[in-house]
Amino acid sequence: MSFDRSIKIAPSILAADFANFGAECEAIEAQGADWVHVDVMDGHFVPNITFGPTTCAAIRPHIKGVMDVHLMITPVDPYIDAFAQAGADVITAHVEAGPHIHRTLQAIRGAGAKAGVALNPGTPASAVSELIDSVDLICVMTVNPGFGGQKFIDMSEKISALRRMIGDRPVHIEIDGGVDPSTAPLVAKAGADVLVAGSAVFRGGSVSDPAPYGDNIGAIRAAASGTYV
Repeated sequence: MSFDRSIKIAPSILAADFANFGAECEAIEAQGADWVHVDVMDGHFVPNITFGPTTCAAIRPHIKGVMDVHLMITPVDPYIDAFAQAGADVITAHVEAGPHIHRTLQAIRGAGAKAGVALNPGTPASAVSELIDSVDLICVMTVNPGFGGQKFIDMSEKISALRRMIGDRPVHIEIDGGVDPSTAPLVAKAGADVLVAGSAVFRGGSVSDPAPYGDNIGAIRAAASGTYV
């Protein structure tokens, strides 16, 4: 998994057809997705329940690129090895999810995955100022975590602050929540390079008619790159 700051579109399978996860992962990659984003929710840290390590293991053979696993769970540490063994390339934990986030990030890297840390809308950039050299990705939530399809919350100033904090380190800034062609330029301009999008990618398409996925991914990428018309 090489590092670059080009715009990467990471469709969230939370918006996919749950009965066709393998085929959906193959379809979005064929239509231009760079990463596949898996939102793991526990009904405790966030008010929803989604997937576990067995789901990740089941879809891993259907993903050629990066499987990006976002853990919206607490506690996190007991589950890191299971998600790493399931094939997660990136494992992201929330800074708010436990008292020892530095230890959690060490454990993620120790398990062989890239380490991500996520920030809820109400959490400032300064919360990760001491973690910059321990992470490979910072995920900025632009909705309150728990459900897809929520309205975008503008976190441009936080993103810009993180970008300054990162400097020339090889750390991605990922945006999760309400990303579409209208919001993508805001976050890209502020310094983000990985854009998670659920309903904005899967809207209008299906496994049997995946072309709309490609159109949607292309529109978000073009908007973020400044070429959207």
